[in-house]
Amino acid sequence: MTLRKFAGLGALLSLVMPSLAMAADEVAAPVLNSGDTAWMMTSTALVLFMTIPGLALFYGGMVRSKNILSVMMQCFAITGLISILWVIYGYSIAFDTTGMEQGVVNFNSFFGGMGKAFLAGVTPSSLTGPAALFPEAVFITFQMTFAIITPALIVGAFAERMKFSAMLIFMGVWFTLVYAPIAHMVWSGNGGLMWDWGVLDFAGGTVVHINAGVAGLIACLVLGKRKGFPTTPMAPHNLGYTLMGAAMLWFGWFGFNAGSAAAANGTAGMAMLVTQIATAAAALGWMFAEWITHGKPSALGIASGVVAGLVAITPAAGTVGPMGALVIGLAAGVVCFFCATTLKRKLGYDDSLDAFGVHGIGGILGAILTGVFAAPALGGFGTVTDIGAQVWIQCKGVGFTVIYTAIVTFIILKVLDAVMGLRITEEEEAVGIDLALHNERGYNL
Repeated sequence: MTLRKFAGLGALLSLVMPSLAMAADEVAAPVLNSGDTAWMMTSTALVLFMTIPGLALFYGGMVRSKNILSVMMQCFAITGLISILWVIYGYSIAFDTTGMEQGVVNFNSFFGGMGKAFLAGVTPSSLTGPAALFPEAVFITFQMTFAIITPALIVGAFAERMKFSAMLIFMGVWFTLVYAPIAHMVWSGNGGLMWDWGVLDFAGGTVVHINAGVAGLIACLVLGKRKGFPTTPMAPHNLGYTLMGAAMLWFGWFGFNAGSAAAANGTAGMAMLVTQIATAAAALGWMFAEWITHGKPSALGIASGVVAGLVAITPAAGTVGPMGALVIGLAAGVVCFFCATTLKRKLGYDDSLDAFGVHGIGGILGAILTGVFAAPALGGFGTVTDIGAQVWIQCKGVGFTVIYTAIVTFIILKVLDAVMGLRITEEEEAVGIDLALHNERGYNL
């Protein structure tokens, strides 16, 4: 009788266990979160909106009327070029973790593998995120928009004087040798050089802004000054465009920063709040600094202050609190104002649209202050317990990025200059790039 009971129990278990195993598999399988997916798709569109039309208008309004189309053309061409390069190999270089091991420095600490080249293995069912909650295709596109805007920011430093053909090749090579490796070192995870150092860069202060700002400074130094600079007036031709572009950047930046939470959660909500606070503070900081220094506040000044605040809060957006954001924003507005005006005049370099003064300096300031205000003791939401140690880590990340970007950018530009030349002729510069290189005018009266 007992044996029959066990035999019956065994038969029952043999029928039930496969069903239980299947249920367990179903529970363990990653499930797409439609809310997170919707937010990430929205954020992706917002970040693309920052470049076209946001940055195109912001930069386009600041150049002379004979060069407006050239700047807008460069933004659109970069968007197309980087999108394709990202798909072919950029995503793989930045995020393939093959060969990486936490605490071990090897080639893959600097440069990702090629396992994701041509987006190998990516399907509609591929999921990613902090808990594999949204499609990998969305993550790829989101990060693509970051890769697009970074080289586009560099355009502001050499506006009105680089050949279009040289610009295209420079951007392709720079993206390959500078942007993608820096993104890998900071964001790829355990085994990435700066990730293992503990560098805090929530949404791209190091990867995007210091990177682009330093590259822009090197580019404007290698190309030399615009003809007539600084004695010839080169006032912005349409500040209305610039203000509209700044407004679009402010709007799109919520996708840039809050989207970097990779989920529709509390971190994203706080990132949105601190982005607004820092940007508003920086706009006022720049405006009042200019008002006190020059006697009048300007529209160009407040637009520049907006961007300075957006830049500075970017690395800190996921870890600082509201009061930390207020300090970061005010500091960015005032410091970037003096760097884009007084410092530039004293050093004499021709950073046409202040790519270094706003993005380079703002990125450096924001990256370092992240180490301060991410501490819970100062109202932050990070895990920083030793502010001095974290500030040192942030400084290491800033220093490495500045040196690496400066050296590689300089080499790329010098090689291209020797092979094909970087700069338009004096006649082309006098006529304007719109007509000389594109056979078009921005305005036909």
